[in-house]
Amino acid sequence: MIVIETPRLFLRHFTLDDIDALADILGDHDNMRFFANRFERKDAEDRIQKNLRRYAEDGVGQWALLLKPGKKFAGYCGLVRQEIDGNREIEVGYALARQAQGQGIATEAARACMNYAFTTLGEDRVISLIRPENLPSRRVAERNGMAVEKESEFVGLPHLVYVAHRPDSKVRTSIRDATRSDPFCLH
Repeated sequence: MIVIETPRLFLRHFTLDDIDALADILGDHDNMRFFANRFERKDAEDRIQKNLRRYAEDGVGQWALLLKPGKKFAGYCGLVRQEIDGNREIEVGYALARQAQGQGIATEAARACMNYAFTTLGEDRVISLIRPENLPSRRVAERNGMAVEKESEFVGLPHLVYVAHRPDSKVRTSIRDATRSDPFCLH
């Protein structure tokens, strides 16, 4: 089921047919170096199963990211409910295959997911949990108008908590206000 479509991408629910493609991405240890642990094929299956449960329980989860045309699997992006410092938040997260990086795909996918959270789910804010040394992910968050709110421990490691507020919200992040009037509009 396609959840989101952008000019270059489809985001759809994972299926068990995605295990091998996801395992290729998660198994690229250098590509996944900012994650707390190393992933194996079984982890890809577990992640898909977990997201199938999330779709049923939360209505959201990580979605398979497919490139147009041809619907080539290129990673995942989506929205996950997280417990951070005693608060339940909605996080936009993503991981791309190495060959899909550096083309603005993560920015486009994350922006579309944030827009979905604000417009479809009615969320007031979206976070991204990013390791401080993960400069590529930090740049994606900043291009999408997110700003660091604080540092927090997540899965036993320090993470920066990036935040964006719904565009029509009274609370706005300084980066978004200074750089664009509508950062969630796809062109």
